[in-house]
Amino acid sequence: MSIAAALLLMGARETIGVYGGWGAFSDDSPRRCYAIAQPVDPRQRAGFLSVATWPGQNIRGQLHVQLSRPRAGTARVTLSVGERRFDLVANDSDAWAPDARTDAAIVAAMRSGRSLSVEALDRGGTPFADTYALSGAATAIDAAALACRQ
Repeated sequence: MSIAAALLLMGARETIGVYGGWGAFSDDSPRRCYAIAQPVDPRQRAGFLSVATWPGQNIRGQLHVQLSRPRAGTARVTLSVGERRFDLVANDSDAWAPDARTDAAIVAAMRSGRSLSVEALDRGGTPFADTYALSGAATAIDAAALACRQ
């Protein structure tokens, strides 16, 4: 499934642009703008990673990960960019940074990284990693943030 097809399923209303493997989109109700990508492995296309701005809630650069597989209930979810590692908070299928400071640190790492991975254990106890190419990520994040300023 392409980024565009995934976003149609999510109800995205306006395309801001596509930058490398990343897309930037906006919705009006509630107002939000976001950069989004799917894992590079086609077998993991059930997952996605987004960085959103919610102007009505004064939120900028909020990370959200939909895991490609349901995780084991107590399994850690770790996001890695280069040498940086971040523990995420998660339910069975989604993960987030624990706070705005961690969101900002992850986005900063994404700007200088080549790839990002999100690792966990699935319900069967098998380790998995969803890997994302970061080419175009910074531009898509910036385009989304600018679109919500207008």
